[in-house]
Amino acid sequence: MNKPVMAAIFMIGCSALVAATTLMAKALGRGVVDDVSLHPLQVSAGRFLFAWLLLVPLVLWRRPGFRDVAWPTHIGRSVSGWLGVSCLFAAAGLMPLADATAISFLSPVVTMLLAIPFLGERIGPWRWGAVCVALGGAWVLIRPGADAFQVAALVALAAAFFMGLEAVLIKKLTGLDSAIRILFINNSIGAAIALAAASFVWVPPTSLQWMVLAGIGAFMVTAQGLFIMAMRQGEASFVIPFFYTVLIFAGLYDFTVFGIVPVTTSFIGATLIIISALVLAWREGRNKATHASPQQRD
Repeated sequence: MNKPVMAAIFMIGCSALVAATTLMAKALGRGVVDDVSLHPLQVSAGRFLFAWLLLVPLVLWRRPGFRDVAWPTHIGRSVSGWLGVSCLFAAAGLMPLADATAISFLSPVVTMLLAIPFLGERIGPWRWGAVCVALGGAWVLIRPGADAFQVAALVALAAAFFMGLEAVLIKKLTGLDSAIRILFINNSIGAAIALAAASFVWVPPTSLQWMVLAGIGAFMVTAQGLFIMAMRQGEASFVIPFFYTVLIFAGLYDFTVFGIVPVTTSFIGATLIIISALVLAWREGRNKATHASPQQRD
C-alpha cells in the first residue's frame, strides 16, 4: 500500500478516535453511563491521567533526557490544552456533537491570528478572507437568539480559542523538544492541573465510568500517534483535509447514541468553517513549498 493511502487511513482513524472521545465525554456528562453525571472537569482529568499512565512505559523505555526544558512554554501549552479540552467536553454535553466539533475547528483561525503577535507573522488577503468565511460559519452555528444553543456555542468558541493558543505554543516547542518529551511533559502537567481542578467537583465514578475515562485517555493517545504517523506518511496539504472527517464520525455517533439529527444550519456552518480551515492549510503548504520567509505570509 502506497504512502498517501496509508496517510489517509491513519488520519481517518485519528478522526474516528477523536470523535469517539468527545462522544464518551458527552455520555459521561449526561449521565448515560450508570445514571451518574460527571463534571467536564472530572472527565478531562480522566483524559489526562490515563493518557499519562499510558505514556509512562514508553518514557521508561525510550529514556528521553529532561535537561534544558522550556518550562514556561510547556506550562502555557498544557494549561491552554487543558482549558481547550475541558471547554470542548462541556460544550459537547450541551449541544449536538457535530456542532461543538465544528466550532472547535475555528482553532486554526485563532492560531493564525495569535501568530501575528507571538510569532511575528504577517497575514495576506487569502488568509484574512478565510477568517471572514470561518467567522460566518461560526455565526451560523451559534444561532444568535436561539437560547438553547447560544451559551453552549460560546463554550465551544472558548475551546477553539484555547486550542488555537495551544497550537501556537506547540509550534514554538517543536523547535526545542522531541515529540516524546512534548507529549509526556504536556500530559504530566495537564494531569496535575486537571486533577487539582476536578477535586472541587469530584464524584466517585462507578467501575464502568472508570473504564470509559480510561478509554478516553487511551483513544486520545492513540489518536495522537496516528496523527503523527499520518503526517510522516504524506504531505500536510494532502493529509490534513482527511482530519475533518471527524465531523462525519461525530454526527454518526451522535445520531446512533442520542438520536440527534443535524439540521441544515449545522451543515452550512460546518461547511464554511471547514472551507476556511482547508484554505489556511493550502496556503501553509504553498508557503512551505515556495520557501517563503516566515515573516511574509500570503
